[in-house]
Amino acid sequence: MPAGPLRFDATEVREVLRMIESESLDVRAVTMGVSLRDTASEDLERTCGRIYEKLMRVAERLVPTTKAVHEDFAVPITSTRLSVTPLALVTEAARAPRVVPAARALDRAARELGVDYVGGFSALVEKGTTPGDRALIDSIPEALAETTRVCSSVNVASTRAGINIDAVLDMGRVIKGVAEATAAGGGVGCARLVTFANIPDDNPFVAGALHGVGEGECVINVGCSGPGVVLSALKRLRAAGEPYDVATIAETIKRMAFKVTRAGELIGREVARRLGPPVRFGVVDLSLAPTPAVGDSVAEILEALGLEKVGCPGTTAALALITDAVKKGGVMASSSVGGLSGAFIPVSEDAGMVAAARAGALSIERLESMSAVCSVGLDMVAVPGDTTAETLAAIIADEIAIGVFNNKATGVRIIPVPGKKAGESVNYGGLLGEAFVQPVSRFSGDGFVRLGGRVPAPLQALRN
Repeated sequence: MPAGPLRFDATEVREVLRMIESESLDVRAVTMGVSLRDTASEDLERTCGRIYEKLMRVAERLVPTTKAVHEDFAVPITSTRLSVTPLALVTEAARAPRVVPAARALDRAARELGVDYVGGFSALVEKGTTPGDRALIDSIPEALAETTRVCSSVNVASTRAGINIDAVLDMGRVIKGVAEATAAGGGVGCARLVTFANIPDDNPFVAGALHGVGEGECVINVGCSGPGVVLSALKRLRAAGEPYDVATIAETIKRMAFKVTRAGELIGREVARRLGPPVRFGVVDLSLAPTPAVGDSVAEILEALGLEKVGCPGTTAALALITDAVKKGGVMASSSVGGLSGAFIPVSEDAGMVAAARAGALSIERLESMSAVCSVGLDMVAVPGDTTAETLAAIIADEIAIGVFNNKATGVRIIPVPGKKAGESVNYGGLLGEAFVQPVSRFSGDGFVRLGGRVPAPLQALRN
């Protein structure tokens, strides 16, 4: 039976309106996930035609519908996106050595539909690589250079399978290739590529969005955003003059997350209802997703808790408090929480993170420790352009290990900025913000990643 209507009482409505008007509450992403499993054929050109046709047919009303919901509910919707079945599974039957035409088909459909991004130019290789996976991975540099809306992800590890070190080294080389292919834009293609462990099947956020193989024909997943809401709540708590401690802070954040999640689910269910079958509502991802705007920053929330600068001692503990409170508030508000859900720390996309990196407080190593308790991992981190593929792979391996051994999703979106050295900057504009190029260790882990093979699954995998 379909879920009943999600109802707000008058107090909730007033609270949500206040958050929209003064605290930067928005729905960051309405993402339609579409299964492409029925588009595969033994001919790549035919497959590409089927991909384009299906997306144009199924998602024809997506953008007009989200605009109408925005106008009717006055809730800002920042972007509308598509996600698709991991494309290596779709194109494998064609046995093509490269599958760039499939990326072009995705990009063409996204452009004509008016969506901002389409995720799912992806491969799942945590335990091994098939010829179809290899064709897609080898196509990523050219595919991202030739498109503007396609996002790519490769899952190289899982808690159940361990870490595919061969694939990790491949991704170091692929990232270098993408940076070189998009050098004119400062390696910006790397902002649309993420290497994952434990990739979620229902993530609405790019670059890691995809439509998992266990999903239905078509779903609407919503990604909320609320750093400004949480920061304002903490400022009000401090201004009240009453004594408070970390438990009080956690409760305050939990209450805000509850309200943000309720608003996000309302929008997602309404979009799905208006689109009608076969579209159904999937999940609300309640991650705190920052923007480069001042006041819409996870770093500012952390510093409001008493940290002098993000990255100082106490940062990981403070971030753990925030992430836990966000998740508890979300699951209290909805039984359809999914995706990543926590706190994002994309460095270039958060003005406070950029300031901390520039001040020397926030290193790659500190970001790794923070990712043990929050969503994603090393996200939008810029490094010198001459960083080797092996060093990139070793950085990826470290971050991926955190996800595998903690049974959580972690990812790496790293940009070796062509021609830039540590301490320099590159401005990507928009939500991608300004990337401060951070130094990497002068000591090498090349010998380790060149060993290849697969790191066995940890004991946590033995759950049966």
